[in-house]
Amino acid sequence: MGISPSRSPTGAPRSCRSFSPTPKNDTSFFGPVAGRVAGRIARGRFVLDGKVYHLDINDGRNTLQGGGRGFNKVIWTVKEYVAGGDSPYVTLYYRSFDGEQGFPGDLDVYVTYRLSPYELGVHMNATALGRATPVNLLQHTYWNLGGHGAGDVLGHTLRLHASRYTPLDAEMLPSSGRGAAPVAGTPFDFLAPTPIGARIRGVVGGRVPGYDANYVVDGEPGEMRPVARALDGASGRALELWGNQPAMQLYTANWLNHTKGKGGAVYERYGGFCLETQGYPDAVNHPEFPSQIVRPGQVYRHDMVFKFSF
Repeated sequence: MGISPSRSPTGAPRSCRSFSPTPKNDTSFFGPVAGRVAGRIARGRFVLDGKVYHLDINDGRNTLQGGGRGFNKVIWTVKEYVAGGDSPYVTLYYRSFDGEQGFPGDLDVYVTYRLSPYELGVHMNATALGRATPVNLLQHTYWNLGGHGAGDVLGHTLRLHASRYTPLDAEMLPSSGRGAAPVAGTPFDFLAPTPIGARIRGVVGGRVPGYDANYVVDGEPGEMRPVARALDGASGRALELWGNQPAMQLYTANWLNHTKGKGGAVYERYGGFCLETQGYPDAVNHPEFPSQIVRPGQVYRHDMVFKFSF
């Protein structure tokens, strides 16, 4: 997310420091929180408690990542910051207002990033104030275990704890009534460790070859459980993801195209991958999917932990 607040020499909490979560020249969605509802919402509309809500449409006929001014483009406040000790962390806060991008009700959102030896924890919670609203937050981080200038990630091996996925149509939306389908026998099968590029040419993720797919994570939603493991054989670096959400989006940077990165590096297609725990896509329009509605006084909780080894 590119956070660089000044450090406290004592490690004491800091508060009320604001910043923009994504640089102005970032066109590739590197590292932000997506919301209020991540992913796509068909036709930018949904019905809640008998009322039709119309959202900002920014992806063809649909709403993507919360609209044209989603949570990646708003100013967050640093509520707490501890630099010292074995587990430094920063907590960010944003008050999403009633009607923002068309969504109903005020929403208090907190995101905490916590470091510990070889781990990064991301903990999100959101409380609905006054009116019910859908909530589906997502951490949109790109990973390349070979290093950010190491080229593509097609040789990384990937294992997903997901025996089902949600088939998508040409607009990258789930088809009504189809629900989830088994990955067995498809290019979406990563139940055993498999190079990301092994079957990527057989998958079209939004008009170009590549993964942009929602997987149903095995196990009980709400409980922390293993989601994915990736390994770069050349460097020996590995990443393991644990999370508590029902689903996870795998994205293979299909739309990177000579994108300028840090240190003078240039990122091309497949230059990274995203493992994004989340709710089901377009769940507000699919009663067969787990609900994302948070009612007044209820708290949405989304936890993920990235574990690193080498």
